[in-house]
Amino acid sequence: MFGVVPKSIWSKTNPADDNNMCTWAMRCLLVEDGKRLTLIDTGIGNKQSEKFFSHYDLHGDDTLDRSLAALGFHRNDITDVFLTHLHFDHCGGAIERDEKTGMYVPAFPNAHYWSNERHWEWATKPNARERASFLSENIVPIQESGQLKFIAREGDSSSSGLGFDVLFMDGHTDSMMLPLIEYHGKRVCFMADLLPSVGHIPLAYVMGYDTRPLLTLEEKGRFLERAVREEWVLFYEHDAVNECSTLIQTEKGVRVGEVLRLAEM
Repeated sequence: MFGVVPKSIWSKTNPADDNNMCTWAMRCLLVEDGKRLTLIDTGIGNKQSEKFFSHYDLHGDDTLDRSLAALGFHRNDITDVFLTHLHFDHCGGAIERDEKTGMYVPAFPNAHYWSNERHWEWATKPNARERASFLSENIVPIQESGQLKFIAREGDSSSSGLGFDVLFMDGHTDSMMLPLIEYHGKRVCFMADLLPSVGHIPLAYVMGYDTRPLLTLEEKGRFLERAVREEWVLFYEHDAVNECSTLIQTEKGVRVGEVLRLAEM
């Protein structure tokens, strides 16, 4: 998760257990905007084999259904599912196995599913490095359902048509999408895998998973500079402790500012 950064350094913010594993979240975001109810990413889902899940030591009681119910919603209420990218821990919950037929079907039957053409092409014809992260059972059924929609990429940012803008990043995987959402007078950016956690804010902290780490370094630098300048709030998908934070400029570079939750805004 921290690439070339030594464990003696990164373990100060993300300590590992005796099996050298760290605790991470798969935090999704629900955006209610008028008649539209958009779910950003869907987590890992529950349809994979016991052997598959044994590699990740899943724990905790949170599920998408419980989280939606706590807000008074059901998965059938979701109008749009926005997938930042198609790695299994971000889109696995988008598809479920029908218990009666054994077929893979959309977990959100009334929703459009949003990706972009460049990333879809990248994910459906995967390179050897990412093949294990792009699982066909998470991807192909979306297209077969007829619910797939594409957001047009126009340079490094575009309007999504869903009520928020999208930033495109190519270092982690090709054309990963970061939603940039107006909320209570602030701009909240859903970080996906550009900054998985607060521990990844320092510039050199780039994941070994990234297909183009030097490009990630450039993208992070530009992003952090803009986020500080425009006072964005960052929403962390994988940080098990910190939901959101601001950023500040220090002598050592950009660092975490105020840690907060969306409910506090």
